[in-house]
Amino acid sequence: MIRSLSIALVCFFFTLSPAVLAEEPLLKKGSRLLFIGDSITDMGRDRRPNTWDQNHVLGHSYVFLIAAKLGIEMPSADLVFFNRGIGGNKISDLRTRWQEDAIALKPDMLTILIGTNDVGAGLRNPEKTVMPERFESDYRAILDASRSANPNLRLVLMDPFVLPSGDLSNESAYAMRRALTDAMRAVVAKLSSEYGAIHIKTQDIFDAALKQKPAAYWLWDGIHPLPQGHELIARHWIERVRDTYIKDRNFNY
Repeated sequence: MIRSLSIALVCFFFTLSPAVLAEEPLLKKGSRLLFIGDSITDMGRDRRPNTWDQNHVLGHSYVFLIAAKLGIEMPSADLVFFNRGIGGNKISDLRTRWQEDAIALKPDMLTILIGTNDVGAGLRNPEKTVMPERFESDYRAILDASRSANPNLRLVLMDPFVLPSGDLSNESAYAMRRALTDAMRAVVAKLSSEYGAIHIKTQDIFDAALKQKPAAYWLWDGIHPLPQGHELIARHWIERVRDTYIKDRNFNY
C-alpha cells in the first residue's frame, strides 16, 4: 500500500513537468543569474549587506529551488544567483531601483516576474490604477536599459498570475482580478516577442495545474504560491531555459 502510494505521488508530480535535466542549459562558467520582482520572488530573502547570511540570501521562493537544482546538476559552471524581489513592488518600483538592483549586478541572464501589485493597486484605490499602457512603458524602459548595458543579456519574462482561492474565491472578485491580470499578461507576451525573451506563461501553467489539485493547493490566497507552487514555477523555468539554451556536448565550462 505504501509503495503504491509512493509510486502514485511520483507519477503525479512528474506529469506536471520533468524534474530531471535531460540536457544542461548552455550557461558560461560564472554566469550571473538575476531574478527580480515582488513578494513572489522575494519570499523573505536576507537583505543584510555582503550576503552575510548564505542560508537566506535567496529567500525561499522559486529562485532558491532553481539555484538548488542547477547547483546540483551543474556544479562546475559556478553559477552566481541574485534575488532582488521586494514585496509590494510594482513595475514603477523596479524602474526606480533598476540601476542599483539590476544594471549594477551585471547579469548574464535576467528573469522578471512583476504585475500582480500593479493590478492590486487599482483594485484597492482606483486613483492608483496602473493602466496596461503605463505598465508597458515602464517595463520597456527597464528592458531597454538592461539591453543597453549588456547587448547579449538573456531575458526570461514571466506572466503575472492569479487563481480563485482565499479572498479571490469570490466569483466576481476573481473575474475582475483575472481580467486585469490578463491585460498585463498581454503586455508581457508582447515584450517577450519584441525583445527575444523566453516567455514563461505562468498563468497557463497554474491553470493547467488545477486539473490535478484545487487553487488553494497552489496559491494559498490566490496570489502567493505555496512551496509546491514555487516548485512548479522552478521546474518550468528550468525546462524552458534548458530547451532554449541546450548545452553543446563538447562545450567545456
